[in-house]
Amino acid sequence: MRRADAKVLVVGLGGLGCPVAWTMALSGVGVLGLCDDDDVQLTNLHRQILYGAGDVGVSKIEAASRALRAMAPSVELRPHATRLVPEGAVELVSGYDIVIEGTDNFATKFLTADACALARVPVVHGSAVRWVGTALAVGMRGRPCYRCIFEDLPTGGSLGCAEAGVMGPMVGVVAAAQADLALGLVDGRDVAGQLVTFDGRTGDLRRRTVAARAGCPLCGSQTIHNIDAARYSSPTGAY
Repeated sequence: MRRADAKVLVVGLGGLGCPVAWTMALSGVGVLGLCDDDDVQLTNLHRQILYGAGDVGVSKIEAASRALRAMAPSVELRPHATRLVPEGAVELVSGYDIVIEGTDNFATKFLTADACALARVPVVHGSAVRWVGTALAVGMRGRPCYRCIFEDLPTGGSLGCAEAGVMGPMVGVVAAAQADLALGLVDGRDVAGQLVTFDGRTGDLRRRTVAARAGCPLCGSQTIHNIDAARYSSPTGAY
């Protein structure tokens, strides 16, 4: 599709979502959706590049929209001042051609994966914890998918960036990989199934195409046919 016709939704306006939204706005996409329900905090500023000190206490949707309009006045912004929740998740992602997910909790990551699979909307997932980050592109056919690699919500012992911390410069590299994969999907390049991993301690950046997992409940045996809120609750936190 033409970039000017593309409708892209960014889920999560944190360390990954900020540079991703920045890049999407300047890349010429026609519509940019923004989905988040948090306010800007002082601890965000070292990595969430759409915000400044004057934005502390302001909703991320408001602050990000103001910054993006200043740099790309021609892009149509669609703010969704909410987190992605089971009620309405499929409906929300169905309004877009591509979803880019950069949230900081497992429940929302799996919810995004499932909702996009059910809606047949391509999605690019991203994560960043401490020095390590990943980006994964899932095409419209949805195979391989996020559950092929990460299977399901952890039952305990796994730390997100809020608990483990994250290095600010590292998220920029991972977000760049997400943006590249997302624009590849928009431009019609064959990037579905590509997994990018980055180790900020060594500088190692790897890109490979992963295989679908036999019996995957989302894209293999397809036992996930709807969004059930109970599926996205775990000891590590719910949506």
